[in-house]
Amino acid sequence: MMSPTLPFSQYAGSLPESQTLAITARAKKMKAEGIDVAPFAAGEPDFDTPDHVKEAGLQAIRDGRTKYAPAAGIPPLREAVAEKFRANGLEGITPDRTLICAGAKGVLFQALQALLREGDEVLVPTPAWLSYPQMVHAVGGRTVYVDTGPADGYVIDPEKVRAAVTPRSRAIILNSPGNPTGAVQPDDVQAAIGRIAVEHDLVVISDEIYEHMVYAPATFTSFAAAAPEAADLTLLVNGVSKAYAMTGWRIGYGGGPKELIVRMARLQSHASSGTPEICQRAALAALTGPTDDLRRMQAAFILRRQVMYDELAKIDGLSCPLPDGAFYMLPDVSAFLGRRFEGQPVEDVSSLAELIIGHARAAVVPGNVFEAPYAIRFSYACSEDDIRAGVGRVAEFLRSLEG
Repeated sequence: MMSPTLPFSQYAGSLPESQTLAITARAKKMKAEGIDVAPFAAGEPDFDTPDHVKEAGLQAIRDGRTKYAPAAGIPPLREAVAEKFRANGLEGITPDRTLICAGAKGVLFQALQALLREGDEVLVPTPAWLSYPQMVHAVGGRTVYVDTGPADGYVIDPEKVRAAVTPRSRAIILNSPGNPTGAVQPDDVQAAIGRIAVEHDLVVISDEIYEHMVYAPATFTSFAAAAPEAADLTLLVNGVSKAYAMTGWRIGYGGGPKELIVRMARLQSHASSGTPEICQRAALAALTGPTDDLRRMQAAFILRRQVMYDELAKIDGLSCPLPDGAFYMLPDVSAFLGRRFEGQPVEDVSSLAELIIGHARAAVVPGNVFEAPYAIRFSYACSEDDIRAGVGRVAEFLRSLEG
């Protein structure tokens, strides 16, 4: 009996699987089978959630906070988020202009759903996190890429942004510190983009999830502080996943224009209801509690960043700038494309990444999914031992390529 042909959406129904999640799942499966695999694919800190945060979640269970939560988030967490965003430069923001979602992804996706009409354009500087264009496509929008490169540290050229604006432009997504590049955008660049946004009535969606992972002498400045004149067009996006090692708690938050937040909250009330109060109480403890664990993790990332940079620098033919933030490196592997492994051609970064996980036992992400077809992404959100051993195996594999 033949299965019926189901009609799917030309937008959401045609999305590919997230490559980072797929590669991470493959690496975990290999590890469960007893294979030592370097976990360079996941954007997930290997630290445990701080004890005081876990205790807040447990206390919420003991207190019976296991019912439906308000769709937009519990009031004390929305207040804490508003206070944080005010401190970051979004002056005058109140709790009713904040929203708690299932991760920062939830904030981003619901913002695009609320904002975009079919055919609307969203400007995205590249290399970019792979989910941005897929979210835009899922709601019927179109992504317009604005390229940056390693030669200039992946700093955005505002004039390229201006040149990319058309009458269909609706928003621009910024990500600083950035995934996959680790680039931190200078204040003057963000200010210039703010002026362009005001001039063309563009909503600026500023994804600041890696805020606490910035390495001296670089410093973090929220888009809200760098471009205060664009405050009425600014949506700040953040969460507790990266800084507090809370990826599985699924709590992200946003803050911006009330008319946008209200529509996002209404959408969430129909799509998923509120995020679990147990998780929200834990996030509240993270945002308002002691910062000792946060500082300890930051210090570890500083060391890991240097270890990975030093190890990658030992590989002849591989070029990699030292990133200012996040926990990724995006080395240029162009010199290895076109070579062969055991007679098999290495045609592109996808085939190279496949060979690396299969033969060097290191899970990396091919750069083409980030609009960087010359690179592969390494995450250093893992131990120094994993970094040294894994990059060592990658180096040995790359040396074995012929041609």
